[in-house]
Amino acid sequence: MKVKQSAVLSPDLAQAAAQLGHLLARLRQARQVKQADAALRAGLSRNTAYRLEKGDPGLAIGQVLRYLDAIAPGTSLADLLAQTDPALAALQAREATKRVRDLSAAELDELNF
Repeated sequence: MKVKQSAVLSPDLAQAAAQLGHLLARLRQARQVKQADAALRAGLSRNTAYRLEKGDPGLAIGQVLRYLDAIAPGTSLADLLAQTDPALAALQAREATKRVRDLSAAELDELNF
């Protein structure tokens, strides 16, 4: 009988699996690696890579580690969880909202249609 792993996990463990998937996706984006390319390097299907990034708890730890190594060779799971990769800091800096100068009341009125 096939058991759906997400149904038997506690909410805390399901959250941890989702967080791991999110971290894998962020690292892949930070390293600017396409999901299909990472999956190919890891010897996985793109569907499996998608499931990894969504935090599917039914996947083997070996698949997670192969995918991580395909994205960032030499990076350990502990490094991923600690978010020490410099590419993650660069991604966060790119995503940070940049504040433009404040407009004066006259400039705001000019923009008002």
